[in-house]
Amino acid sequence: MSQPKAIDTFLARARETTVLVVGDVMVDAYLWGRVDRISPEAPVPVVQVTRRSARLGGAANVALNARALGATTVVASVIGNEDNAALLERLFAEQGLRTDALVRSPLRRTTVKTRIISGHQHVVRVDEEQEDDLASSDEEALLDRIARVLRDDRPGVVVLEDYNKGVLTERVIQGTIALAKEHGVPVAVDPKKKNFLAYTGVDLFKPNLKELREGLKLDVDPTSADSVRNAVTRLEQALGNTTSMVTLSEHGAYIHNASTEHRVAAHTRKIVDVSGAGDTVITVAALALAQQLPPRTIVELANLAGGLVCEEVGVVPIDTARFRTECERLELPA
Repeated sequence: MSQPKAIDTFLARARETTVLVVGDVMVDAYLWGRVDRISPEAPVPVVQVTRRSARLGGAANVALNARALGATTVVASVIGNEDNAALLERLFAEQGLRTDALVRSPLRRTTVKTRIISGHQHVVRVDEEQEDDLASSDEEALLDRIARVLRDDRPGVVVLEDYNKGVLTERVIQGTIALAKEHGVPVAVDPKKKNFLAYTGVDLFKPNLKELREGLKLDVDPTSADSVRNAVTRLEQALGNTTSMVTLSEHGAYIHNASTEHRVAAHTRKIVDVSGAGDTVITVAALALAQQLPPRTIVELANLAGGLVCEEVGVVPIDTARFRTECERLELPA
């Protein structure tokens, strides 16, 4: 009997994995319409709205990607206690996601990003959000939910998904990492600038090029192997993390740990919208991490997945069937 393909093994194991996602959840709202004229009131386009829609975004998009790949997902976050929070919870329910690890707080505002789109072009985006850190009472409530999920659901990996909206405070970051270590669960991080160097001792740290430059206050040339390598070395000296993976946009992706490094080229794509690509990359990387796959396999799978979602308009989870088909072309060990 022939050996199973590497991607089939990956997807089969993903279906056996629970992913705990901790971070900033939000609603991605859309107004779809057409532009026929310029406003007489100001030199701006008038959008005739033809359709409205709303999707889960931020850390919730990581959960949707993981679910699309067959994994069980739990999202832990803090949201507001207003109509937008009810909308977010309704979207969770519609997608079959649990809401028991969401903390409702009267001190917070639920993040909603509204994109106005004409044809395939973004006209403008309107953000409703709150970016200050959680109150200590909300931090405690969130850490309690995280501890319960780790105890009761036994996830195979924890993803810390930071959108700089105040949920991932230093206390929440360090508390979650400590709880995960206590339960022997690996931690993967998709960071942002504010708490970039707070994620000490994690298993996989995945900044993009802009975040790496800003987080280290260092100019990094993505075309230079030495420049990228030197930056990642400085990163690992600061964080003490096990593995680093840097996405380099059209220059591909790079992964490094104490014993190996790999650089992969970007796949040729018709880029429509990069929104949500980072969520897909960290999701695939985290599932590969949970399976203890080698760094080269992690970066190959994640790099391919991130490129695929850039061909879609808006924030959408990965198309698993297409991902599987394209992965068959990769030369990965079974």
